[in-house]
Amino acid sequence: MLDLVAPVLVPEQGDRLTRPAYKEDFRQREDAIRDGSSWKLERRQHFEEQGSPSRDALRRGDWEEALRLLAARRDTLAAAAQKEERRGYAFHRVRVVEKPLTPYVQWELHSQRQRAEHGQRIRIVPAEQVAASENSAPLPEVVVLGGRTLFQVLYTEEGVANGAIRYTDPDLVERWENYIKALYAVGEDVIPYFDREVAPLGPPKLSAGGE
Repeated sequence: MLDLVAPVLVPEQGDRLTRPAYKEDFRQREDAIRDGSSWKLERRQHFEEQGSPSRDALRRGDWEEALRLLAARRDTLAAAAQKEERRGYAFHRVRVVEKPLTPYVQWELHSQRQRAEHGQRIRIVPAEQVAASENSAPLPEVVVLGGRTLFQVLYTEEGVANGAIRYTDPDLVERWENYIKALYAVGEDVIPYFDREVAPLGPPKLSAGGE
């Protein structure tokens, strides 16, 4: 278990953004980064992503179609990777994983492995590694952009995106970036993790009411 404890986020100290406002602000800030890096922490084990045909196929229980649609985006991922390389930008992800894998996480790890094949830096951390930071509640979903901006991404109880809280206090941003970096340092690269833990699995079993 990582002994380091995550910094506390106080919503009143940030700016609440609607989902459209968050998406636009994120895009503008990320596009402006040159010769820098960003760090994302993914903790929830289920999301209801919107606008993803592959995710929709998973929701319907069509596993083969979900994987086919992921495979079809390889050219798009390659082009995005080349663009990031030209501007010296590196995006890092830490994905916290609980076992047994939820259907969503099993699907997402197929996606993350593919992203890693195109240069994204993604590592897996078992939930036990973050236990010291979860005495009262699970860790939040956090993105630190370019060492300047922290977004706490918000979701409904069902996992639907619900905007974000933006923080720009330099000390808070730095402490969160250091925390995610520490998790990244003890994490396992997604490709060998996937090959060992995910590739042998059959299609995820959805419950009668969905996932």
